[in-house]
Amino acid sequence: MTPRFGFSLNAVHLGLLRGASWLVPQFQRAEWRQEWHAELWHVRRERAPQSAISWRAEREVTHFCLGAFQDALCLRRHAPVSERRAGAAPGSPAQCILWLALVLIASFALSLLVPGVRDANASFRGQINPGLILIEHPSSSPNADATISAREFAGWRTRTQRYIDRFAFYSVAQQSVSTAGGSSQWTVAHATANLFSLLGVPLRFSAPDAGPGGSQVDAILSCEAFDREFGADQRIAGSVVRVEGKIARIAGVVPCGAWPLPGKVDLWFLEPESAQAPGAVGYVIAHLTAQGRAEMFGPNVSITAYGAANSISELVGVALEGRTRVPFDVYRFALLLAFLCLPAVTSVSMGEYSFNSHKPSWPHRICRWSFLCAKIALLLPIVYYVPLDLAWWHISTSSFASEYAQLIASFVICLFGMRWVLLDQRQRCPVCLRRVMHPAQVGHASRTFLSWNGTELICVGGHTLLHVPGLPTSWFSAQRWMYLDASWDFLFAGSSRAGRT
Repeated sequence: MTPRFGFSLNAVHLGLLRGASWLVPQFQRAEWRQEWHAELWHVRRERAPQSAISWRAEREVTHFCLGAFQDALCLRRHAPVSERRAGAAPGSPAQCILWLALVLIASFALSLLVPGVRDANASFRGQINPGLILIEHPSSSPNADATISAREFAGWRTRTQRYIDRFAFYSVAQQSVSTAGGSSQWTVAHATANLFSLLGVPLRFSAPDAGPGGSQVDAILSCEAFDREFGADQRIAGSVVRVEGKIARIAGVVPCGAWPLPGKVDLWFLEPESAQAPGAVGYVIAHLTAQGRAEMFGPNVSITAYGAANSISELVGVALEGRTRVPFDVYRFALLLAFLCLPAVTSVSMGEYSFNSHKPSWPHRICRWSFLCAKIALLLPIVYYVPLDLAWWHISTSSFASEYAQLIASFVICLFGMRWVLLDQRQRCPVCLRRVMHPAQVGHASRTFLSWNGTELICVGGHTLLHVPGLPTSWFSAQRWMYLDASWDFLFAGSSRAGRT
């Protein structure tokens, strides 16, 4: 047996014994670990020769190590109940922080790996360009049918505008689209070539020289069509589709939830303004100049448009910035609602009142409040990433449904997460930060106004007693801590008294 191979096997066997020792009650753990290590030395000396590899001998040594698990389970099964509870060391603050950190890491990793979540998270960093408005008739409602004709749009484009420097137009229709997988009916938006450059919406999988507005006709896919028709295959960029016999090249994919305009579109067919059908009816997007933005005091602005034969049309411009909601905006709104509702579901007081003069030192107080801040600091990003994963994990989900799902999930997780944080903090010893245990009922409910009645819990380290009133009264409305002095040491001879003040 080579020294390196023998060292590796020995490390595996020691790891098995250490794992078995964690099943043994704490008061017997060190003794049994030493016993198993000594027996392992004798078994290896008798069974495993030093000169050559003997798989039979190594199997016998491994069987011995696995037998330690049976011994540990037997010891745990026959150990006294009080010893098993004391040996478990429940409620460790490090364990609490570790679990929160693992949830945060897992949710953050999913947000980077799942395409729909990644796109929704990226929309927080890449929003649409400012100063954009959607031109509508005053009687139109949000997401209503199109009311602006391509002829009107062409007339506005040829006239000098005072407050607008750029226009874009698109109309939506059901058309036949042919791909490598066959032909089917899609919702197609025939748009001017400058639509996405005007909006500033980032495209996925687009090459630097494959952006819309070039010399050839481009097609942009929605994330729903990208997933449904192409199986989310990133290699489709640059392939060809046919829209009613017209050939177009796929130039990119719109990120999920990044389309801020009316109409649920599967494919955008970008073509020159002259190619727009004169009778088509669609939507007009305009970019305001600095002077135009200065004249806009609210989300809407009134527009008087002059068309052919000096015709006048009264229109309204709706700011697109008010129509777009990124996941971080939903998250902030959910946090606000949750913190407003928090006092209705739990008390926000720590209830620290002491029966005596013994109190923890300033370092222990700082550690306790730092522990509370650490839990909240880990919970807040969890409230962002976990609902984001739940709402956007499937990229075929509509953006409106995902926004409402994220809002509800963020509100629920934040509300009950903060409730757990406060409840957990109120049940932790101010000295060692472990959860208090062994609840005992004290007093009688019928004598609430004559003597104390409630639940008493104790720190397993022997630092404090926690008194929780069964029925809050004017003289005992919140929980109280009683810090134990050195006269209690004989009851906790086997436990750690570190941190006593």
